[in-house]
Amino acid sequence: MKLIFLNKKTDAFNLQELLVVMVIIGILVLIAMPNLMIQVNRAKSTEAKMQLSHLYGLQRDYYYINSKYSNNFNDIDFEPPTANSSGNNVYYNYEIIEASKNSFKARATAIDDFDGDGIKNVWEIDQDKNLKEVIKD
Repeated sequence: MKLIFLNKKTDAFNLQELLVVMVIIGILVLIAMPNLMIQVNRAKSTEAKMQLSHLYGLQRDYYYINSKYSNNFNDIDFEPPTANSSGNNVYYNYEIIEASKNSFKARATAIDDFDGDGIKNVWEIDQDKNLKEVIKD
């Protein structure tokens, strides 16, 4: 068996060049991260707004039939979202905090602190469809 060695030099990057590129990419990520986190938090709060609007519609339907609001999810057929094995993430817990003959109030409270400041995001909706962010995260 005959071995043939080629003395041909190939073009490639050396370790220092790769490290410089990695440092530059890291700096760019650190610069972009705060702006990206704002958009991520805004997207997560969309879950609360959509679910509370859906809950409002169910409460209105229940009110038209029964002339009162309900404080029970089963009565209005509201099924709060749950995490599942296919990768659905749930970011809020839902509750009806007040229900009477003429009014109701429902709340969505964040499960986690999105930005790590110790404050959890809270949204509320009432019988007039006043959707508001009670506590900003």
